[in-house]
Amino acid sequence: MAKDEKVNTGYSSANIQVLEGLEAVRRRPGMYIGSTGATGLHHLVAEIVDNSIDEAMAGHAKNIRVRLLPDSVVEVRDDGRGIPVDPHPQYKISALELVLTKLHAGGKFGGGGYKVSGGLHGVGASVVNALSNWLKAEVRRDGATWEQEYKMGEPTGKIQKVGTAKDTGTMITFRPNEKIFETIDYDFDTIVQRLRQHAYLTKGVRISCYDERDPAEFRGMTFFFEGGIMSYVRHLNHSKEAKHDSVFYVEKEADGVQVDVALQYTDDFKETLFAFTNSIINPEGGTHVQGFRNALTRAINSYARAKNLLKEKDESLTGDDVREGLTAVISIRIEEPQFEGQTKGKLGNTEAKGAVESVVSDALAIFMEENPKEAEAILSKVILAQKARQAARVARESVLRKGALEGFTLPGKLADCSSRDATQSEIYIVEGDSAGGSSKQGRNREFQAILPLRGKILNVERSRLDKILGNNELKSLIIAFGTNIGEQFDISKLRYHRIVIMTDADVDGSHIRTLLLTFLYRYMPELLLQGHVYIAQPPLFRIQIGKDVRYAFNEEEKVLFIDEMVKAVEANRAAKGGKKVEVEAEAAEPEEAAEKQEGAAGEALEAMVIGGVKVNIQRYKGLGEMNPDQLWETTMNPVSRKMKVVRVEDAAKADEIFDILMGAEVEPRKRFIQTHAKTVKNLDI
Repeated sequence: MAKDEKVNTGYSSANIQVLEGLEAVRRRPGMYIGSTGATGLHHLVAEIVDNSIDEAMAGHAKNIRVRLLPDSVVEVRDDGRGIPVDPHPQYKISALELVLTKLHAGGKFGGGGYKVSGGLHGVGASVVNALSNWLKAEVRRDGATWEQEYKMGEPTGKIQKVGTAKDTGTMITFRPNEKIFETIDYDFDTIVQRLRQHAYLTKGVRISCYDERDPAEFRGMTFFFEGGIMSYVRHLNHSKEAKHDSVFYVEKEADGVQVDVALQYTDDFKETLFAFTNSIINPEGGTHVQGFRNALTRAINSYARAKNLLKEKDESLTGDDVREGLTAVISIRIEEPQFEGQTKGKLGNTEAKGAVESVVSDALAIFMEENPKEAEAILSKVILAQKARQAARVARESVLRKGALEGFTLPGKLADCSSRDATQSEIYIVEGDSAGGSSKQGRNREFQAILPLRGKILNVERSRLDKILGNNELKSLIIAFGTNIGEQFDISKLRYHRIVIMTDADVDGSHIRTLLLTFLYRYMPELLLQGHVYIAQPPLFRIQIGKDVRYAFNEEEKVLFIDEMVKAVEANRAAKGGKKVEVEAEAAEPEEAAEKQEGAAGEALEAMVIGGVKVNIQRYKGLGEMNPDQLWETTMNPVSRKMKVVRVEDAAKADEIFDILMGAEVEPRKRFIQTHAKTVKNLDI
């Protein structure tokens, strides 16, 4: 090749693509709705409902209705002003078509349409349109009803006037694109939880949801809360014991920010806090949460000092002290909120911090002065938390001394991996020495660590940190993870980016898994929120016909695999002219005959003959019954294994369920079990 000759890399201006209009949304949907799984699917409904909520916050809508219709169709209707339908002066198309087909088009950019709103980027309705097979918009305004239909984000025709109208409002009906989403099956309960939240946050709006997909199982719920977030706090605490009767509530505007805050203390050991901006939940908090926590700590410390409840002058209650047992809802409304990402997970406005801090600080000081009995209950709770924190600090220092996570104090029963790259490393938490032995022999030592647990760990739902640090099994987990715990938790020091819970498929295994998840959710929630926690899926059955072996993870798979394997033998037999093949070497017994045998490891074996084909079925009662090779092949090999990642889709619902199932109150747990008993699958008694 000549010296000056250029190599053709195949990369030129022809390779540069420009995605026009909504094509960018269809190509990269995760950028706009978070994912193409169930979370993203439900986000479509949220985007349309948020537009109706904006109308309600502006004082123009009183009723919102959501219908789940057959064939995965969703209808959202409100009685707001109706999306404008007149031609846009610049784009020469109707405003309705503009907001449904153009990204960053809407009435929320300071044009006077809304003072505050949840939709700030102007992409909500257009994104739903882009990710739907079809969408239909109906607008009632100016005495007329207007309609326009879309297919794959594109209008099928111009907007049409189809009749008269005495009221006003907007109705959006759409069907998500099944080629884009992993599932288009909506969960009624997930949508209901979000709508209930909206009703709490927007006083005076009536929100209804109807599931009409199956006429035989019609479901419907309507929410209307005059108490707003005060009612929300009472709802969150309905299964807990409140330390004081009155819910603290303040509603005030400061520096252009409308601040609503409600709180109440309970006998719990954890904090339950939900923050919202313009009715949009901010699961990662933000500046409004910072302002609230600063105000809470300052106000309670000031009151405690004024009443001489702190022994020493320089002694102070910490943020952790004043947040133990706290249930709080923060809802602010602001004209120009600055969110991180389209999913609006975290608020960044600095003015929100100052506004919330000043409003809550002043109001809480007045509340405690005017309600000494309530203030006394709050102070007794936080001072008790302070004493527990001091005891926990002593326990922590004895367990997690400086340098204790450098490797030489790792628990002795931990079979660590050789890799020091946390992103490639994973730790399996298994129950018992038997399963621990099999998994240690079957693992890949380079990147897989094994930590066996002995028996059931402590139920942390009703335990403080000092008691947790005194539990040997939990202590081993904390040290093995390397993150520390409580106020010293640091996820950057996580030693394994995949934490895999691997328990037996029985009642005890399920209980141990639940206890572990309770511990992680309450004391290391970042591990769940960032997707580091997994549930291993060991098979229930080993099916063998001759040399053909398959593993089934449930009864349905077992039946399917047996059918497929028997048909394969029959096809093989037919191909050989009906002669017996190797798999049928053993004597055939009557059709569907079955016998129980005893396996080498003591596990139950079932042998049945189907169509002259002998089928051996092994039912695994525990991980220890698998030999190391089987455990690796089915459950630990990254190439062939199945695992479920644990995510927190709805923090409020997760908090409530953990409190019901793992808390001290028996009656709520009994009601929950009675309500959901018929829907339980794979119950092993």
